[in-house]
Amino acid sequence: MKKFASEFKEFIMRGNVMDMAVGVIIGGAFQAIVNSLINDLLMPFIGLLTGGGNFNEAFVILKLPEGVERSQVTYGNAAELGATIWGYGAFISAVINFLIMALVIFCLVKAINKIANARKKPEPEAEPTTKTCPHCCEEVNINATKCPHCTGDIPAEE
Repeated sequence: MKKFASEFKEFIMRGNVMDMAVGVIIGGAFQAIVNSLINDLLMPFIGLLTGGGNFNEAFVILKLPEGVERSQVTYGNAAELGATIWGYGAFISAVINFLIMALVIFCLVKAINKIANARKKPEPEAEPTTKTCPHCCEEVNINATKCPHCTGDIPAEE
C-alpha cells in the first residue's frame, strides 16, 4: 500500500498532469465565456434574422398529446406536457459554440507556437565531415588525401 501511495504521489506531481489540470480548469472558464458570446450576443441576432425570438429555443412539434394545443407548448414545458419536439435551435447553437471554440483554440495554439518558435535559437550548421573525390565523384573523409575508391590524389581543401 505504501508503494502504491508513493507511485500515486509521483504521478500527481508530474508536470504534465498539473498542466492538464490547469488546462481543464481554464477550459471550463473559457467555455462559459464562449457560451455567453453565443447565447447572449450572437443568437439574438440570428433569431432576428430568422424571424423568431430566442433561436436557442426554436423547435418543431412532432407529436402532441391529446388535450394539449400547439399554443400551450414551449421549448421549456414540452416534456412536462408530454409533447415530442425536435429542438433544432439548441443543436445549431451547440454546433456554432463548438466551431467558435475550435477557432479560438486554433488561433491560441497558432499564436503560442509562433511565440515559441521565435524564441528558439537557430541551430548552427554542422561542419562537413566528407568531401567528393574529383575523379570518381564518391564521398570520402574530409581529411583524405587519396580516394579509397579510385586511389586518385585528392587536392587539399583551401
